[in-house]
Formats: sequence, structure tokens, C-alpha cells
Amino acid sequence: MTTGGSPVLADRVLNRALLERQLLLRRSTLPVLDAVEHLVGLQAQSPKDPYYGLAARLDGFDPEELSTLLASRAAVRIPVMRSTIHLVSARDCHGLRALCRPVLERSFRGNHGKRLAGADLESVAGLAERLVAERPYTFHHLGQALAEEWPEHDPQDLAMAARTLLPLVQVPPRGLWDRSGPAAHTTADHWLGTRPGPAPDPGAILLRYLAAFGPASVKDMQKWCGLTGLRTVADGLRPGLRTFRDERGTELLDLPDAPLPDPATDAPVRFLPEFDNIALSHADRARIVDPAHLRRIWRVNRAAPTVLLDGFLRAVWRLDRDPGTTTLVVEPFEKIRKADRAPLEEEAARVLAMAAPGDRHDVRVMPAGD
Repeated sequence: MTTGGSPVLADRVLNRALLERQLLLRRSTLPVLDAVEHLVGLQAQSPKDPYYGLAARLDGFDPEELSTLLASRAAVRIPVMRSTIHLVSARDCHGLRALCRPVLERSFRGNHGKRLAGADLESVAGLAERLVAERPYTFHHLGQALAEEWPEHDPQDLAMAARTLLPLVQVPPRGLWDRSGPAAHTTADHWLGTRPGPAPDPGAILLRYLAAFGPASVKDMQKWCGLTGLRTVADGLRPGLRTFRDERGTELLDLPDAPLPDPATDAPVRFLPEFDNIALSHADRARIVDPAHLRRIWRVNRAAPTVLLDGFLRAVWRLDRDPGTTTLVVEPFEKIRKADRAPLEEEAARVLAMAAPGDRHDVRVMPAGD
């Protein structure tokens, strides 16, 4: 079917394309760092989210592999797309931070920046940079240190100015699998021992987005990264792309050789973390979740961990811990297909083996519905 000269892709076609590109139709043998770069980072404000996300995507994933990458500074945690913490490779760190700086600045101006009107923010950033070069600071302690110089301003506002103006990374043990620590920060330059190069070509980043999330509209691209005004960038890429439309008539752009699997392709059961970019990176999320189910996933400003059933987010899950026992509880939105019952149990066992290796394990599937 075509409309306006472009083939129409049904939501199920878009679903299978997204799963293929997200390494969710079958587990990949990619090395962990290569997978992180293919996915253009993983949202990570919940420290364990990237571990669950990669466990769903990679064959034989060992959480210690990712912890080692963070500890060795081959990967970092830094606010980039949508001004949220992502786990990205060291190679991508400077470029993605430079690309997304306008997103952080817009968020800052709409909140903390209003209360810092008239402040010399470059001086604030300069002092903050010197402080975090001496040792990592939490935002609480950084704000207090900055307020000694600017006592007329709120410490939290000053710390957020530093977050906006400086490429601050969270340092381990924050983000390690079996350890934890405060969200303490230093600059990417200091942590990685490298200076940022030229600002990245936005078009090149959008091509990577399409490789991991496409086909996609310009609004989808903007939703993913938080930037606005990407129509001109996308139009510059158009001669090298193919075009489609979705069922609602929205134009979708795509790489010329990117996969479009058969919509009848079986999709495996997968357990995803609470903030997985597969559910956050499109303006129109019909390709991954029934709009009627969104209220089951999003609770105020938090998201529940989700389950892919037949390729769509059709359940949420949680871990209930008692002394010596960890139970994985699944709350489906609708009746689970008979064909998914055994795979659901198998995947739940994988999650439990990683999350609670020393405990007795149990799986509980709640009745479907509200």
C-alpha cells in the first residue's frame, strides 16, 4: 500500500523493525561496548537499568563486563539526550554532550536559570570546574561550595548551572552492578583525560538514530534527543534516505539498507528496565505499546519495568525481596498467549539468576487487566 507516493508501514512492521534494530528479535553476540554504541547509549538515571537492558539484548551478558567498562573509563554516565543521564561510551561522550547541550540549557532556563538572573554563570562554571577537578562532588556539596562565593543564590540552582555548562560525568562506584555510591561528579575532560573535538555533525547522529530506532519521523528524532529544529538537518539527509508513511499518514525516514523484517516474525519475550529507550524515543509510540496501556507504565514521573510479549509492551514487572527469596511479579495488561507462557518463565529465570544469584527464586503472574 502507498499513500502520497510512499509505501505505508503498519505498526506491526514498524514494531518488528524496531525490535530488530534494538537487538530484541534475537540476542546479539556484539561486545558490550559495541552494543552500547549501536544503541547510542542507554538511559541510566536508575543505575541498574542499563544492565537489565543489555541482558535482554546480548547473549551471555555478564553484568561485571559493564561494571568493568565503567570502572576503566571506557564508558561513562552523563546527561545527554532529553537532559537525562545516559550510559554512553567514552568515544561518544564528548560528541553527544556537545550535541545535547542546547537541551540542557533549555531545561535549565525554564527552571533554575530564572532564579539566577544576573549571575555571572561563566564564573560559576569556572569555579565548579576547578572544584571537581580536585575531587568528585555531589550536586549537594557542589552547590554548598559554590554558595560560599555566591551566598545570595540557592545552592541547588548553582549546582544545576554547573551541570548545564560543564560536561559532568558521574564517577564510580555509582552505576556499578554490585556496588553503589553517591552521584558524585567531575568533568568528562578530567575523567577521560581527553579534550572534546569539533562538535559532531547532527546529521551523522540522526543516521545512527535511524539505525537503532528507525524508520522514524522528524518528530520522533526530536523526541529521542530533545533537540528542536531538526527538519532542516533531516532534509539535508533526505537524498540518501528512503521514505515511508505510517498508518496515520506521518512521513517516516529510513536508511536505504536498514532491515524491515516480516511482520509475522516471532518476537521473543523480554524483560526491560523501567527507563528503556525503546519506549522513550518516538513521538508516536504505537509501534511499541498500545496507547491504552501507557497509564499502566507511566506513574507520575516514573516508569515501571516492562515486558515485551509478541513484540509489544504488554505487562509490567517488579522484584519482591524477602529474606532468602526473590520473587519476580508480572502484571499483564491482557491475557498472556499460551505460546508465551513457557518463554515468560524462562526469561524470568534469567532475570532472577542475574538479579538475585544467592536467593531462592519464584515467579508470580498476576491476573490480567486493570
